[in-house]
Formats: sequence, C-alpha cells, structure tokens
Amino acid sequence: MSRPAYPSRFNTSETTMPHPGPAKFIDVPLQHSADPERGDHSGQHHPHHRISDLPSSGRRFLMRLAGRDRVLPSYFESLMAIVTQSWTNVLLVFVPISWVAHFHHWNQGTVFALSFFAILSLQKLFDFAAEEMALYCGKSLGDLIVITLDNAVEITLAIILLLRCELKLLQSTIVGVVLLHLLLATGASFFAGGARVYEQHLNPQVTQLNHSLITLGVMTLLIPTAFFAAISSNPESRVASAIPVPAHSEGNTTLEDFAREVLRSATAAVPAVSDETRGYFLKMSRGFSVILLVVYVASRLYLHNPPGDDNALRVDPHAPLPVHKAEEETRVTKPKMRPLVCILLLLVTVPLMAVTAQWLVDTVEFVRHRGDITEEFFGLILLPFASFSADALMSVVYFVRKLFFPGSNPLRPEELAEGRAIDLSIQFTLFWMPTLILVGWWTHRPFSLLFDLFEVTIVVASCFLVNYVTQDNKTNWAEGLIMISFYFMIALAAWFYHGQFDIRIMSAESCETVAAALTQALGGGLE
Repeated sequence: MSRPAYPSRFNTSETTMPHPGPAKFIDVPLQHSADPERGDHSGQHHPHHRISDLPSSGRRFLMRLAGRDRVLPSYFESLMAIVTQSWTNVLLVFVPISWVAHFHHWNQGTVFALSFFAILSLQKLFDFAAEEMALYCGKSLGDLIVITLDNAVEITLAIILLLRCELKLLQSTIVGVVLLHLLLATGASFFAGGARVYEQHLNPQVTQLNHSLITLGVMTLLIPTAFFAAISSNPESRVASAIPVPAHSEGNTTLEDFAREVLRSATAAVPAVSDETRGYFLKMSRGFSVILLVVYVASRLYLHNPPGDDNALRVDPHAPLPVHKAEEETRVTKPKMRPLVCILLLLVTVPLMAVTAQWLVDTVEFVRHRGDITEEFFGLILLPFASFSADALMSVVYFVRKLFFPGSNPLRPEELAEGRAIDLSIQFTLFWMPTLILVGWWTHRPFSLLFDLFEVTIVVASCFLVNYVTQDNKTNWAEGLIMISFYFMIALAAWFYHGQFDIRIMSAESCETVAAALTQALGGGLE
C-alpha cells in the first residue's frame, strides 16, 4: 500500500523517535467509564488502557481538561498553593490601597506607584493560574493559554490608552512590549537558564516558524514608515521656518486669521501631514490588520492541528527528545490547583488587574511631567516593564543560585529556555496589534500602523538579533546577556528621544483632525 501524501504523526509504519512512556497518574475508574463504546460501566476489560487511546481527540482533551488522568489536589491544597505560590503575594496589599488612593484623590505619583506594585502582584498570580491550567491542556495548547494570559496586562493598558485617545503613547507602548519580550524577557530566560550549563536547546519546528512570523510582524510596521518617508518632504525645522510672524503692530490681524495662515504655511511645508494622508494610512492599516489576523490564526492551526490523521494537540515525533520529555512532564506532573480553582482565580484577578490598570493610566501625564520623562521612554520602557519586573528579579535570583549554590537544585535550565517570550511578541504583533487597529476603527479612534521611524528601526534591529541568536536552535547565557545589553542600549537612547514631530501630529493625540493638531502644536510653540 502506498504511503499517504500527509501521513499521521503516529503512523506506525514510519520510523519515528520513540515516544516517552505512558502517563504515571491514571485514574483507574476512567479506564472503564470513559469508553464511549461501553455505557454499562461494568468494569470489564476494554480495548482502551489510556486516555490517549480514546478514539476521539476532542473527548480525550475534555477528559484531560477535567483532570481525570491524574491525581488532583484537594480544594484546601489548591487554596494553600495560591497563598504560597510566590513572594510577590505580599504585594497584594497594594491592590486595596491603590483603590483607596484613587478614590480619595491622593497624590498622583503615589497612586501610580501603588498601582504599579498592585499590577505586578496580580500579574504573577494569574500567571500561576495559567501555568497550572496548562497542565490540564497539554504542552501545545497550554503554552498558548499561558502566552495569551501573559499578555493580559499589556493589552489591558493598550485598550485603556486607545479609548483615552493616547494614540502616540499607545504606539510607543506596543513597540516597548515587543522589545521587552524579544530582548529583555527572552534574554533573561537564556541568561538565567544558562548558568553552569554549556548550551540550551529550542524546539526547531517552532523556532523556524517563529522566525518567519516575527519578521512578518515587524516588516508590517516598516511598510507604512517607508511609504510616509517617500511622500514626506521636510522635517519639523522647515515647518517652523514657514510659520509667519504675527504683526502685533497691526490691529487688523485677528487670532483666527493667524491660525489659518499657520495651517496654510505648515501644510505647504509638509504636504504629507494631512487628514487625507492619514485616511490613506488608516485604510492601509485596517487591510494589513485583517491579513495579520489570518496569518496568526493559520499559524496556530498549523502548530496545534497539523496535516495528518489525529495529529491535533500532539507532539511531533521528529521533535527533539527534550520536547517529548516536556510533554510527558506536563502529563505526569501533579498540579497544585484543581481546574475549577484555576478558572475562578482567573475570573477574580483579571478584572482586578484591568481596573487597577485604569488607575495607573490616569496618573501617566502627571508622572511624565513631574519626572521630566519623555513620552518615548515612558511608552517604550516604563509601562511595559510593569508586567516583567518580578520575572526579571526571579531570573537574576535563579542565576545566582545556580552559579554559586548548585546544590540548591532549582528548576531545570531547559524549562527556562523554551523561548516562550518570543511567542508573546509574535502574538502581540500579529494578533493584539491588528485587533487594536480594528477596535480603533470600530470606536472611531484614528489608530494606524504609521509608527515613529526610531521605533520601527529598533524593533527591526531587535528582530534581526533574536533571529540570529536562535537560528541554530541553541543558546547560552552569553547570548542572553547580549540581548539584555541591547535592550538597555535602546532604553538609554529612548531617555533622550522626544519623538518624531510629523508622526506625533499624524497620531492626533486627542483623536482630533490632523489640521487641528497641527495648528495647536505650531500655535502653542509661539506662545
């Protein structure tokens, strides 16, 4: 018989890597009661000895999601696990305090700091719930769940900024989130996991696809930037030179006449900065967003349900042995929480985080002006770092423990070098960013993919560095240090960067027209 064009990953006629052994935690009653072909629950022997042998992949997934393939903790043990899961739980006290500070109108700097620490603690709490939930979903789908929830803080902040029409700050924050996950989070993972280990391995199948996806995401930002640069004629300096000087000695010059003259001169100096041009970029961005969403959904389908028979949510048999071991560990590891407790914890922490993020955004302007912080640094570095500071500290602690106290036996380095942070950047670029574009379209916010040239340049350079580091599917702590160093170089440059004038006008900070934003910006500069 000829081999099928798209063979199953589990076709026994093919030569494959031996699959790890069966799960250790098997619910014995399930072996009899879960068989869809036997409804009498007689307890007699039937042809299925493992959940993975059940004929329906959907039924197999539901059984695993319910925890029928392992020993479940009690509800008391689940609650104790929540209490003791991380040292960041001590920061939960800042959640009610930040709410009190907001409603009692405390100093805005104090509200910002309290909200920052409150979000940090809530982030770690629902990260823990996501990791536990992933044990019930398998390695493949579990990683997707963890990645989605890891982006919860960033996307919440982004939606709030969008609805408040802080569009330029939103663009900086999107780039900052991508940079943080590509360079700082991934670099910290490689750096911490590489302590006293010569090299670490990445999943080659996933890594190769990730290279293409992240490159597509950043190139999508490059196209509008190149388009705008091609049709632009002059920077801000020429705009300023075209501004007429009002003749204060002439009593017949009104403020309205002067404003019209400012707008006419500025439009002549920079013809690309106009409402008509912004309309072109909005249409372009919405089309790009639909394409990006299609690509992202298709890539998830390929990874989680590739061609072949019964391949859904299964590990590729040709994947490296560490990948198979990771899947088997996911199956046999005893969870710390029951599935219902995980869901309830997520339902509580995510809304709390969303509301607390609102308090933080309310104080953004005050903190920026009081601390003399540029908008670029605030968006690129400070806001995205709110969700990563605890992880960064834990990575440093892990590195020190492994380097100087090897007998402490912390988590295996391979588990810290999975490159999950790269997946976070891919999801944010190919799914959440286009979703924000479409939400802005729906809510009449002129949010487009026309980003600052400096921002696009650094994100393209970061993509190049990450692809270069991971191209051989191996990494070490030195490469992690390189990625972290590049991130701090970007942070240093962002501290002195005030943004691109024409892009700031095209973003229309208060969702106003480009003409109004241009008149206000140039008129304000003369006062």
